[in-house]
Amino acid sequence: MESEAVTVSKEFLEELLDVEKLKYCYECGICTASCPVVELVPKRYHPRSLLQRISLDLEGVLRQDELWLCAWCYRCYKRCPQGLRLPEIFLSVRSLAAEQGYLQGLKKALEIIKKEIPLPAVCCWVCFHPERAKVDRQMVVGALKPEGERETTPVLKTHGEKIAIIGSGPAGLTAAYELIKKGHLVTVFESMPEPGGMLRKCIPEYRLPKIVLDTEIKRIKKMGLEIRTDTTVGKDLTIDDLLQRGYKAIFIATGAHKSWKLGVEGEDLKGVLHALDFLRDVNLGKKVKLGDSIAVIGGGNVAIDAARTALRLGPKEVNILYRRSREEMPANPWEVKEAENEGVKIQFLVAPKRILGKDGQVMALECIRMRLGEPDESGRRRPIPIEGSEFTMNLDAVILAIGEAPDLSFLPKGIEVAEGNTIAVDPFTMETSLTGIFAGGDVVSGPATVIEAIVAGRRAAVSIDRYLKGGN
Repeated sequence: MESEAVTVSKEFLEELLDVEKLKYCYECGICTASCPVVELVPKRYHPRSLLQRISLDLEGVLRQDELWLCAWCYRCYKRCPQGLRLPEIFLSVRSLAAEQGYLQGLKKALEIIKKEIPLPAVCCWVCFHPERAKVDRQMVVGALKPEGERETTPVLKTHGEKIAIIGSGPAGLTAAYELIKKGHLVTVFESMPEPGGMLRKCIPEYRLPKIVLDTEIKRIKKMGLEIRTDTTVGKDLTIDDLLQRGYKAIFIATGAHKSWKLGVEGEDLKGVLHALDFLRDVNLGKKVKLGDSIAVIGGGNVAIDAARTALRLGPKEVNILYRRSREEMPANPWEVKEAENEGVKIQFLVAPKRILGKDGQVMALECIRMRLGEPDESGRRRPIPIEGSEFTMNLDAVILAIGEAPDLSFLPKGIEVAEGNTIAVDPFTMETSLTGIFAGGDVVSGPATVIEAIVAGRRAAVSIDRYLKGGN
């Protein structure tokens, strides 16, 4: 049986080397330097080394936990000079491991995730995706369940300092978890009725069941976390109020919840929805009527989530319109693939020109075809309208998903704001221009992945702990 597995592995490796261009790896290390998981578990995960070992010792790799620790953020691919799709290369090897019954590595990886990551089940649903290798999801869920009371025992408070965290998304919850483990008194302030931030507001139920999120938050609360919901900083109280109430450090993790406007005629018509508002309403169980023909404008992860969510509401057709080509599309390639497999249609090199309506209601969308010119400041090729290529799509609803930005209206004077309306922080300490006030996650980086927000939360917790103890 073992010799048969070796034969299959050799055939598999030859195909992988050819299809995925594995042999063209420069071994430059950019993939490892770009990877957020490396920062979370540096002794257990090293993508460049793993890629090399796939070529040299595939049989050994099939048994390793490291194989299952890629979090599908695609930062490695986006920065790789050869454009190697490491997540999909690793998926091919994972699938082979699952086919041949080598699941001990997965079980060890789940133990690592449970031990090292504050929101392990959430991350398995939205980041690590072992089910993509056709692994039984129930086995994964069972492996992530807490053992007895070990993970829910309140942590002894060894310090008198109070810390305020503004926002209960992945960055805020991670910082809270890490600071509680260090013995600090932590209170999270959340504007929504329930905690979770973007995890609750915008990630669809099919990607993250809310019972999974609720269980994770409950576990952190049992450790000693206090969460004050329905409390908006900037409205119900200010950052100065928090400082006056004795909070010795503040971590701002409010995310990027403000949708960009399209800036075209007809944007205010009934039937034009912003993607974040649409996703929030669906997640809250509100009835959202879209009609039969829907267009989603944008090419990021939010656009994909909005399109897949809209498709589940029963329209006849959902189209994503993106002004560049597939290669420039910022959305996670695997999510794009899943959306297309479900029936979402994507029209590339198409941009909206104006939204047409009748009696205040959306009726159609006038579009224009684009061609790609020279790269712009983002590094992607600039879309240029093709004169005379206009066409019209009859529609019942238009969902705008062209970008998100933080709402910084609550910030006090003295906190520096960076380009893109994000908070400027020291890249090493994550401290803002005001002493004792830190920030991280999407409010600093702009929209990013859950695993990147978790890294930011952990990094901020380390800096806040050092600050409170008088360190540098």
